[in-house]
Amino acid sequence: MKHVVITGANRGIGLELARHYQREGWQVTGVCRESSTDLAAVAEVIDKIDVTSAADVKRLVDILHDKTIDLLINNAGLLNDEVLGQLDFDSIRLQMEINAYAPLRISEALLPNLVAGSKIALITSRMGSITDNDSGGRYGYRASKAALNAFGKSLAVDLKDRGIAVALLHPGYVKTRMVNFGGLISPQESALGLAQRISELTMENSGFFRHSNGEELPW
Repeated sequence: MKHVVITGANRGIGLELARHYQREGWQVTGVCRESSTDLAAVAEVIDKIDVTSAADVKRLVDILHDKTIDLLINNAGLLNDEVLGQLDFDSIRLQMEINAYAPLRISEALLPNLVAGSKIALITSRMGSITDNDSGGRYGYRASKAALNAFGKSLAVDLKDRGIAVALLHPGYVKTRMVNFGGLISPQESALGLAQRISELTMENSGFFRHSNGEELPW
């Protein structure tokens, strides 16, 4: 049975990804700060994990130490807004910690669990695209997702010889709490698209940056 580990799995896109892979017959491990009854119904839950905490990530590693991971989905994220002239650098710093540093930290920490043929999916955003930025603002979110894209590309290069492929995926504008449920597609639609892109991930296209609908996105 294949094993997927998903961070930020207790609601929204993470929960729908957990449901998808459970339906597909995978063993699902859901990682989160606070569990939910919905997540517990489809996954083995590892809760009380703050992805910015080195101690919590070590506890995650200890729990998973003897388990092979076929797919690691770094999904946990934070979206805040900042207004030029009143920039909140604590907010920007926190988004960098959660959106960029944490996925890199977790990916490195769980490398011993990954084998040739394993995959890493980083849930990023087209707002991390510098080329695509024509509306400004969102300083912390944009910068953190651009950093995540850079980290993911380097992971793809560095893990090539180990046979581990990496995808950078934009989920779409999804109706989740992160955007006050004002998105264009449902979490279910997003999860299906993300899962399809992950299934298409190979060593030949490792490091791609794509929309969940398959569109290739500019850096």
